[in-house]
Amino acid sequence: MTRPNAASLPADVTPLHKSGRYFNRELSWLAFNRRVLEEACNEAHPLLERLRFLSISGSNLDEFFMVRVAGLVGQQLQGVEQRSADGMTPSQQLAAIVEACDALVDSQRAVWGDLAKALAAEGVALRDAGDDPAVDAWLESWFGEQLFPVLTPQALDPAHPFPFIPNGGLSVIFDLVRTSDGEPIRELVLLPPALPRVVCLPGKDAQFVTIESILKRFSHRLFPGYEVRAAATFRILRDSDIELEEEAEDLVLYFRTAIKRRRRGRVIRLEMERGIGAELEQVLKEELGGAQAILTETDGFLGLGDLGALVDVERPDLKFPAFTPRFPERIREFGGDCFAAIRAKDIVVHHPYESFDVVLAFLKQAANDPDVVAVKQTLYRAGKQSAVINALIAAAEAGKSVTAVVELKARFDEEQNLLWASALERAGVQVVYGFIDWKTHAKVSMVVRREGGSYRTYCHFGTGNYHPVTARIYTDISFFTADPRVGHDAAAIFNYVTGYVEPQELRLLAISPRDLRDRLVQLIDEEIGNALSGKPAAIWAKMNSLVDPAVIEKLYEASNAGVEIDLVVRGICCLRPGVAGMSARIRVKSVVGRFLEHSRIWAFASGETLPNDGARLFISSADWMPRNFDRRVEFMLPILNETVHDQVLDQVMVATLLDNEQSWELKPDGSYVRVTPGEGGGFNLHRYFMTNPSLSGRGAALDEQGAVPTLSLRTRRN
Repeated sequence: MTRPNAASLPADVTPLHKSGRYFNRELSWLAFNRRVLEEACNEAHPLLERLRFLSISGSNLDEFFMVRVAGLVGQQLQGVEQRSADGMTPSQQLAAIVEACDALVDSQRAVWGDLAKALAAEGVALRDAGDDPAVDAWLESWFGEQLFPVLTPQALDPAHPFPFIPNGGLSVIFDLVRTSDGEPIRELVLLPPALPRVVCLPGKDAQFVTIESILKRFSHRLFPGYEVRAAATFRILRDSDIELEEEAEDLVLYFRTAIKRRRRGRVIRLEMERGIGAELEQVLKEELGGAQAILTETDGFLGLGDLGALVDVERPDLKFPAFTPRFPERIREFGGDCFAAIRAKDIVVHHPYESFDVVLAFLKQAANDPDVVAVKQTLYRAGKQSAVINALIAAAEAGKSVTAVVELKARFDEEQNLLWASALERAGVQVVYGFIDWKTHAKVSMVVRREGGSYRTYCHFGTGNYHPVTARIYTDISFFTADPRVGHDAAAIFNYVTGYVEPQELRLLAISPRDLRDRLVQLIDEEIGNALSGKPAAIWAKMNSLVDPAVIEKLYEASNAGVEIDLVVRGICCLRPGVAGMSARIRVKSVVGRFLEHSRIWAFASGETLPNDGARLFISSADWMPRNFDRRVEFMLPILNETVHDQVLDQVMVATLLDNEQSWELKPDGSYVRVTPGEGGGFNLHRYFMTNPSLSGRGAALDEQGAVPTLSLRTRRN
């Protein structure tokens, strides 16, 4: 098989399903993961960053199997024949997914082969135990001291049935022969997940050996008196989705039980070392549900997501240059007083270019300010080391009324969120878990402060999570305001989630599942009306995923009416652009680069050419997917402040559309083609924002310097 590279990899993409008006959701996601993998081939990136992209593509694929593929397998086993929007049954989707995944896995292996050679030339290598006698003694000592004490080999015979293997579990199966009498025996060894997947060898170079390689090399220490006839590594992925039962009376108890059940879910994928041998392969298929599991035989390293451990090596010369986010100068001008700065003017903070510390400073100031009487906060993903949680605890301990809406249904963060909920409750925080059927996905923080005999509400709305780690790599918008209309709507959202009190009147916001889709459709209809009246009509929208059939159909209608539509959709896109008579005026691009594009921004021209000062501009927590409109609490917030409007529309959106170094264009046939710089040269939106301060947060001193170069869509866009 030809090794993929930056030029050839896109050609290997399995074509997306082309029936009807939509691309298949699952195949579109696989195409996105292809784009992630391509970054591992991008020679403009340092080697360890390329390895990071490969690791991410591996982890992404694991989660895809555990959730999306698991759901389709469940439908297939139950005989569900309901077709997806593109017309495919679950069985047809699974067949297409397996074919596409096989090709993707082959490409991942080839990319790893290339990267392993390139990294070895730089002194970073993943080796097999036993290939260097000079380190054999050290490895044997490590095996005896670190690995041997925690291993528990289990014989496989009628008296010892096949043991349970946890999700993501890595194991080695051995066929042994007793040397004394030639009696065969089969043994299974589960590698403890608490141990490192790779072990760093002593020496100046970063040389690593996998734990399974060490086990095989010194298996004679584990099985004295036996000869190893065959040994093979394998790994499994289980169904990890949690289906919520409507009759669940105690949501906390239900999720604690469901998390335990998830660890024992149906085996969805069985990944085996190539050359495992027919006999051992048959044993694994029979014992691990091979009839339903998707089987993969691969060369070398199993579980490519674990290669991320190698990225942590101290080799700054093989990584992106270090970047330190800026703290908004606007806050510094008010002596670090967040409330004073927000009172003076709405502020938008553009992460990761501007520090998440400003969000923490906002909450910490609320905790310490004697005039603050109440804090309300939604928590979807907060991370394991959360300064946000600490700030809420401090506020409660200081006597504030603190409410935290903790979302237990945040996939793969359920357990951590349960722990945070317990810690918050112990500190006196009023913890609410929201709706049983809907996830509270809106990112909202609200502080009520006593000022001059009355109360003022300060709000933070974010397009991303309150997660200090992801805030360093996700591009998101944080918006701060003391607008009383927004404060009114924020309070209504919290009352909706905590008390099921549906808002009767919202002054500025739209929320789902109440009216967000309807509001979006109305805005598209207004652009259709402008186009039919002969006025300029355009829509710019940036999001992570576009799936919702109703919105897609409305965009098709707008295109046919003459509305020019530019969409930046990082991941899944089910809309087919550029089709005559259906979507001829719709263009779709995806940006994949150093940072993960995550902000949701929507702009509507309102009768003038975009960008313009009168454009209707919104930020949101929602993607355009059925789940965001129908099964989640989300917000859609208009941007009215002139400076913030200019920054989000004329800076963020224009730069995103101008980018021609990290962008892919979606074609009508479903293929993605990398955008190449034209005569105007290359423009990298991540580099631009790393080197230019924002309009909203840069402060008066930088305003006078005119430090930010003007972006022009008309002069730079190809």
